[in-house]
Amino acid sequence: MGGTQGNGTPVYKEIQNAIRKRIQESQLKPGDLVASERELARTHGVSLMTARHALAGLEREGVVERRQGAGTFVASPKIHFNKLMSYTEQTSSRGLNPRSRVLGIKIIEHEPEVAARLRLPAASKMVKIERLRESSGEPLALETCYLPATAYSDLVHVPLGRASLFATLHRKYGVNLAYADEEVDATPAEANVGDLLNVRHGAPLLRIRQVIYSTTGKATIYAIGFYRSDCHTLFIRRFR
Repeated sequence: MGGTQGNGTPVYKEIQNAIRKRIQESQLKPGDLVASERELARTHGVSLMTARHALAGLEREGVVERRQGAGTFVASPKIHFNKLMSYTEQTSSRGLNPRSRVLGIKIIEHEPEVAARLRLPAASKMVKIERLRESSGEPLALETCYLPATAYSDLVHVPLGRASLFATLHRKYGVNLAYADEEVDATPAEANVGDLLNVRHGAPLLRIRQVIYSTTGKATIYAIGFYRSDCHTLFIRRFR
């Protein structure tokens, strides 16, 4: 697609990098119009096909969005769930400034369904952590995590509004998380969840239920997250 530059980088990637740089430096902001294919082709001295290929790649990544008859615009940043990372890591990787508002941390018991997810006896005590995830004052997700209280009861004293749970488990308990079994579905926002996420009642949300395992294969966290569908996307690679 239009060859390579002297440094070996494909030309279409040079165009993409130039657009990304303008976004990172706030010369282009969400909602701003991006140069057209013809303008990019003329500016970079490439074919129209190469410019089109560059914009198509940025669109697939969620960096820009095309509007029929209007042009190509900078998209609002979306968080991609494409590997096991803490929400803090996910948001930071997309150039956002993460913040957590702790809605509650407490010890609970007699939650047999949750206990079963963690492979615990039905009456086991667990730590319940409920946090609203925000960026630039905008609520993005509501997450509730459960951990066995026998091992992690003193998490109730950790300031998880400022600290990553994944990092805390590693630093404080020597626990490294390795993989997760996930269930993903779409669900309408109930009134209380919609109020917290600043979306209308019934708005579509992405719901992800995870059992997260440590490197020793122990079920460590059961998490239920409600994510605004306008701010998140699930990336899946399938093989045949």
